[in-house]
Amino acid sequence: MTRRVPFLLVASLLASACVEQPEAEALFPEPDRPVSEIGSNQFSTEDQRDSRGEAKTVMDLAEITPGMTVADIGAGNGYYTVRLAERVDAEGRVLAQDIDQRALDRLARRVERYRLDNVSIRRGEVADPKLPDNSFDRIFMVHMYHEIEQPYEFLWRMWPALRNEGQVIVVDIDRPTDQHGIAPKLLFCEFEQVGFKLVEFVERPDLKGYFARFERAEKRPDPEAITACPNT
Repeated sequence: MTRRVPFLLVASLLASACVEQPEAEALFPEPDRPVSEIGSNQFSTEDQRDSRGEAKTVMDLAEITPGMTVADIGAGNGYYTVRLAERVDAEGRVLAQDIDQRALDRLARRVERYRLDNVSIRRGEVADPKLPDNSFDRIFMVHMYHEIEQPYEFLWRMWPALRNEGQVIVVDIDRPTDQHGIAPKLLFCEFEQVGFKLVEFVERPDLKGYFARFERAEKRPDPEAITACPNT
């Protein structure tokens, strides 16, 4: 018996190792659309964006006020991060998230240089923004949603991060997803599939696109209940 125990132990370990947990992405549908390549994170055009009042317009539409906690998804070099930090004031918080570590390193240096004590930085994953639950009054997704490779899983994992009455803010352009935009109808469908509801949509020529905001619906569906939206 003493000679069989190690064998049984090893066999048990091997058996448990062979029973792999299903990969999370396997539970979610693949999007029925192409995905844009990730755009440049350089902020050389910030003066131009400010000259047409982009950040102020978006923050006004999103009703950003002092004391709020906001996530800036796809923050890049921080065009919105630094302006949100000023708007929410010392009592508020901004979490800058991106999947590009080099962009985050540049942003970290910028945050340090500007002494933005109310900003923190986090690296996300392709299918998971890695946001803490029940933490945000607003989540910004500005000109980046069309770059998300696994939108259903990404949004599903983002859903718990909103506080009650929190909102997701999307700014994008009505054009094909492989041309750095997304049709509003497709955007609405993808958000609805994972448990969000549209509360406002406006065309904004001054933003060279549109502004949309969503809130959580009463329930987040199980991943297997999600159906990919047709790209029509």
